[in-house]
Amino acid sequence: MPARKVTIKDVAREAGVSISTVSNALNNVDVLAPDTKAHVLEVAARLNYVPNLNGRNLKAQATKVIGLFLSAVRGPYYGTLADSIHSACRDRGYELNIFLSDHPDRMMANILGRRVDGAIILNEFLGEEQQRRLSEERIPTVFIDRMAKDDKMSSVVFDSYREGEQAARYLLELGHKTFLHVEGVAHNFDSTERKRGFRRVLADAGIELTDECVIPGGFERELAYQSMTEYMDRHMTMPDAIFAANDLSAIGTIKALQDGGVRVPEDVSVLGCDDIEIIRMTRPTISTIRTSFEKQGERAVERLVRLIRGEEDGLIDILYGSIIPRESTMARE
Repeated sequence: MPARKVTIKDVAREAGVSISTVSNALNNVDVLAPDTKAHVLEVAARLNYVPNLNGRNLKAQATKVIGLFLSAVRGPYYGTLADSIHSACRDRGYELNIFLSDHPDRMMANILGRRVDGAIILNEFLGEEQQRRLSEERIPTVFIDRMAKDDKMSSVVFDSYREGEQAARYLLELGHKTFLHVEGVAHNFDSTERKRGFRRVLADAGIELTDECVIPGGFERELAYQSMTEYMDRHMTMPDAIFAANDLSAIGTIKALQDGGVRVPEDVSVLGCDDIEIIRMTRPTISTIRTSFEKQGERAVERLVRLIRGEEDGLIDILYGSIIPRESTMARE
C-alpha cells in the first residue's frame, strides 16, 4: 500500500504553526520572522512535503527565478561562474538567486517549495538521496559538480579526468621522471577526476603516484603553500614536476618552493589548471590547462532553461580543456 501523501496540515502540526504560516513560508511571502520561516522549511523538507499543484495555473506558478546552489564562494572560480550565470539568466528573462548553504534539507526546501523554476547545483553536501528526490519530483536541474541525467536533469562538467591525463602526458613529454600532485577538495568531482586521470597515465608509464606523493591543496593558495612547505621539511629530494589541481594551489606551491630555495622551473616544473587571469602576471607565469568558467555558466543556464520549457530532455554536456605552456614548466635533458 503506498504511503499517505504528506499534507500542508501535517507540516503545520509538526512545526507547531498555523496552516497560513506554512503557506507563507513555502510561497516566500515576506511576513514571517526568518527563524520561523527556516523552521517551517526544514520541517517540510524532513517530511518530504510537496505542494499540491493540481488545478493551479502552472504558468502563474512560474517564478522566473533560477537558483544557484553553492557551498562556497571563495576564489575566482565562483565569482566568474556566478557572473556568467547571472548574465545568461538576464539575457533569457530570468532573475538569479544564489543560495549558499552546507545544509541539504534547507537547499531542498527552497527547491521543492517552488521558490525557483529550476536549480543549478554546485554543492557537495547535496547527496544521492536529495538527487533522487529531485529526479522523482521532476525538478529542472543542472549539476556542474557531477554527472547525472534524466528527462529533467542535466550536467555541464569539465572533462577533468582527461585534464589529469593531459597533465601527466605533458609533463612526461618534457622528460620528467618523478612527480607530486597537489590535490583539490576531498569528494569534489573535478579534484577526484583530475587526480585519477593523472595517476592512470603515470601508471601506464610505469610510475606509481603513491599517497606520499599527493598533498592537500584544497583549491586554495594558503593550504597549498602550507602543504608544500611541510613536504619540503620532510624530504631532502624534490620531484621533477608538480601538477596542482587548480591555479590558486599552483600559485601557493610555487611560492613555497621559492621561499624554500627551490627554483621554478629550473629545479621543479609546476603545472596548474583553469587559466585564471592572475597566473599570466606571476613570476614565473604559470603553465596550466585552460578551462572556461564562463562557458560552463552560460551552458548551464542554456540547458536549464530548455529543461524548464520542456524543449529538450536531460543530457551530459562535457567541456574540454587544453594545455597552455608558460614559464613554470621546462624540458629536462
